[in-house]
Amino acid sequence: MKQVRPKKNLGQHFLTDLSIAKRIADTVDACPDIPVLEVGPGMGVMTQYLVEKPRLFKVVEIDRESVAYLNEHFPKLRENILGEDFLRMDLRKVFDGQQFVLTGNYPYDISSQIFFKMLDNRDLIPCCTGMIQHEVAVRMASQPGNKQYGILSVLIQAWYDVEYLFTVEPGVFNPPPKVQSAVIRMTRNKVQKLGCDEELFKRVVKTAFNQRRKMLRVSLRQIISTDALQSIVDSKFATLRPEQLSIPEFVELTNLVEKLLCANTIA
Repeated sequence: MKQVRPKKNLGQHFLTDLSIAKRIADTVDACPDIPVLEVGPGMGVMTQYLVEKPRLFKVVEIDRESVAYLNEHFPKLRENILGEDFLRMDLRKVFDGQQFVLTGNYPYDISSQIFFKMLDNRDLIPCCTGMIQHEVAVRMASQPGNKQYGILSVLIQAWYDVEYLFTVEPGVFNPPPKVQSAVIRMTRNKVQKLGCDEELFKRVVKTAFNQRRKMLRVSLRQIISTDALQSIVDSKFATLRPEQLSIPEFVELTNLVEKLLCANTIA
């Protein structure tokens, strides 16, 4: 069978450097003894190393041409090649409710959606590794006070420890992307409860960073009524901008917002 043609509509950039493919595949070794799910294997440049590891291994691929290629070139993997859309999958059914490592050379245009799905299934995914756009990786690993610190930083680091492992140059892909790539690893931290309403936490974080140049007393007007806003104005958060807040401070802010929303409802 001929090689698979990279498809622009699927954001496919096939890695061609075998040494880098092996380095990425080996990132899953930090979480041993549990199954591995690879997203978007394409022609299997990482798959060839992952399939040799002594653990249960499956791949999920939406591209039918790639699925056919994988079936032909990885016959012992055939029962574990899932021709599905990862974003629509019920992850509890992949390994019958068992925890697993998520890995892959993730399509740039849906990497954030993949990680939001990971967060929704964090009890199933203690470790996630793989390659993404350099800019996104930097944002995910950034700390407070950094201009790259944002929504992804807070929402992911609330539940995972993020490691920026190494940079990958465009020349090792077919076709070469216009930007650098990076390999990351996220390992589930010990947090089980944030200590606030988690949905409101996400709303507060997104609202704050969507107007990141404004002070919180201004951006939070989208959530809190004008009458209740005075409590924010009087708080330590009033003149701060979102990139200045740590995750515990976002939790504290969320609890304050919830208190104000409840008081306003009662009133």
